Amino acid sequence: VCFITGGLDCSISFVSHVLGKVCVHGWQKEILGVLVPHLTDLTKLDCIWQRICWQLVECVPDRWMEAVVLGFVQRAPGADVLSRLLGNLVVKNKKAQFVVAQKLLLLQYGHTTAVLQNLLGYLALDSGRRPLLLRVLQDLLETWSSSSAVKHSPAEQQLYISKAILICLSHLKEPEIASCRQELLTSMMEGVKCHLESSLPQLRRLGMVVAESISLNINTEGPVLKFEYEEDDETRELKSLLVQTPSFCVVPSLPDDDRSEKAGAALPLVPERNEKSYTAAPVKADEESDDELDSDDDLIPYDMSEDKELKLKAPMYIRDCIEVLTGSRSEDVDKWEATVKALESLVRRNPAATREVSVELAKILLHLEEKTCIEGFVELCQRAQVAVLTTDPIPVAKYLTSQFYSLNYSLRQRMDILDVLVLAAQELSCPKFRGKTKHSGVQKPCIQLLPESDSSKGWRRIVEERIKSKTRRFDMGQSRVELASCPNEFNSVAGYFFFPLIQHFDRPLTTFDLLGEDHLVLGRLVHTLAVLMYLAVNTVAVTAMGKALLEFVWALRFHTDSYVRQGLLSCISSLLLSVPTEQILADMTEELLETQSWLGDVMEKDPDGDCRRLALQNLLLMENLRRKLEAVPS
Repeated sequence: VCFITGGLDCSISFVSHVLGKVCVHGWQKEILGVLVPHLTDLTKLDCIWQRICWQLVECVPDRWMEAVVLGFVQRAPGADVLSRLLGNLVVKNKKAQFVVAQKLLLLQYGHTTAVLQNLLGYLALDSGRRPLLLRVLQDLLETWSSSSAVKHSPAEQQLYISKAILICLSHLKEPEIASCRQELLTSMMEGVKCHLESSLPQLRRLGMVVAESISLNINTEGPVLKFEYEEDDETRELKSLLVQTPSFCVVPSLPDDDRSEKAGAALPLVPERNEKSYTAAPVKADEESDDELDSDDDLIPYDMSEDKELKLKAPMYIRDCIEVLTGSRSEDVDKWEATVKALESLVRRNPAATREVSVELAKILLHLEEKTCIEGFVELCQRAQVAVLTTDPIPVAKYLTSQFYSLNYSLRQRMDILDVLVLAAQELSCPKFRGKTKHSGVQKPCIQLLPESDSSKGWRRIVEERIKSKTRRFDMGQSRVELASCPNEFNSVAGYFFFPLIQHFDRPLTTFDLLGEDHLVLGRLVHTLAVLMYLAVNTVAVTAMGKALLEFVWALRFHTDSYVRQGLLSCISSLLLSVPTEQILADMTEELLETQSWLGDVMEKDPDGDCRRLALQNLLLMENLRRKLEAVPS
C-alpha cells in the first residue's frame, strides 16, 4: 500500500499464484476463512485496498480460478461485500464468468441459499454485470422448462434451480422485465406443463410456485396464475426469496440491541392507525345500542336443550341399497346419504346376500358420484368396495381388473381400482390377532398409495419387518401376540388380483396409454404389483407371480419417470422377500444375475436418491440370500 500511495508500481501476481495453489490443494477454508474477513474490513472505506483485492483475484491462473472464486462466494457475508472483493471479475475473466454463470448454478446444486443470494446479488449490484444476470436467468429458465431435465435430474437440483430463478426475479427491474416479458411467458408455460406432468408431488409443487412467481412479475396489472397446493416450509422459503433482503446495503450487520432499537423506531406508525380504527368502533356501537332496543327483547325463548335431530333410517337389505343408489329413490338425498354411510357394515353382515349381487354392487360403487357434501365420501365408497371384494373375491376381482384396461374410465377411477385391490389383498392376507397383549412392533404391510417425496420409506419398513421376523431373539419381555390359526384367504385368489393387471400394460387404448403420457397410473400400477407380490408370500402361485413380475420389471427398467423406477425396485424387493430361495435359484438364476448387474448401475448412476437407496437395499437382500446358501451344508 505504501508503494501504491507513493506512486510506485507493484505486482501481486506471486501472491495470487500462492492463493490459487493453496485453495486448489484443499486449504481453501483455512486461508480464506482468515483472508476474507480481513479484506472485508480493509476494503470498507479504502478504495486502494479494493483495487489490490481486485488485482489479487484477477491474477489467479485460470486452472485455479474456480477454487478461489467459490471460496470467496461461500465466505463473503453478503453480496455487497462480494462485489467489493471481486469487482467486475466476471466481466474481465472468462473462466470466472463460466464458474459464476454456469457451473455454480447449472452444474452443481449442493450450495446453500445464502451462497445463491450472494452470487446473484453480486451480479445485480453493478450495471456492467446486470446483462449477465439476465443471461443467467434465461439459462436457468431454459433448464427449468426442459422436460428432459425434469425427468432426469434429481429433485434437489430442481429445487436449487427454482431458488435461483426466484432470486433472479427479485433483482429484476421493470424495464428489464419488459425487455424479456415474452421469453419469460414462454418459459413459464413450457415449464409449468412439464412440472405438472411429473409423478412426484414435490416437483409439481415447485412448478406451481415458480410459475406463480413469474406470472406475478410479468403481469403487474392483469390477472396472475394461482394454484391450489398445501404450503409447507419449502414453499414458504421459496416465496420469501422474491422479497429482497437488505443484505447488500452498505450498513454492516448490527448488534442485537441496535437492531431492535431501529426496528422499534420504525414500527409504531402502523399500530397508531390500527388503534384509531379500533377505538372508533365502540363509540358507534354505543350510539346505536339504544336505537336497536325494542319490545322483542322481553320475549322468553323456548327450551330446546332436549331436542334431538331426526335420523333417517338406513336400508336393511343389500337390494334396497342398490335401489336407492341407482333407482328413483336416488332423488331422496337424505336416504342416499344414509345408504352410503351404512353400506359397508351391511355388506359385512350379510355375506350371502352380497355374493348374489357382488359384481353389480362393485360396478355401482365404481361409478358412484357424490351428490351431496358427505364428509369422507371417497373413503366410505372405498371401504364399501373393499368389503364387497373381500366378501366375494374371485368374481369381483375379475370385474375390477378387467375394467382397469377398459375404455371410458378416468385416470382417477383406474387408480381407485388399484387402491381397492391393494386394501382388499391386505385384508385377505393378514391373520387376525388374538390375546390381550398387543405387540408394538406389529404393522400391516402397506404400500404408498400416493407418491410422496420419500417413497421408499414404506418398503424400507417392510424389509426391516421381514428381517426382524427371521432373527432369533432370546428375552424375557412381554409375551408375543398369539396368531389365529386361520388360513390365508389370499392364497387361493392371489392370481386373480395379480395376473390380469400385468397382462395388457403395453397395449395403448384411445384414452389410456400407460407407456406414454399416463405414467402416473403406471407408477401406481407398479407399486400395486409390488405389494400384491409381497402379500402373496407362502401362496401356491408365488413362484409364477415372481417370474412374471421379473419379466415385467426387466421390460420397464429404463423408464424415465423416477416414481415408476422406484416401484420397479420395490417389485424386486417383494420378489426376493416372498419367493422361496430354492425356487429363485431353480427358476430365475440367470435373470437375477442380470438384475444384479442392473441394480449396480442404478445404485451408481440413477439421479434419484430414493432409487439409489432401493437398489442398495436389493443388493443387500441378494447378498443375504447368497450367504444363506453358503451356510447350508451341501
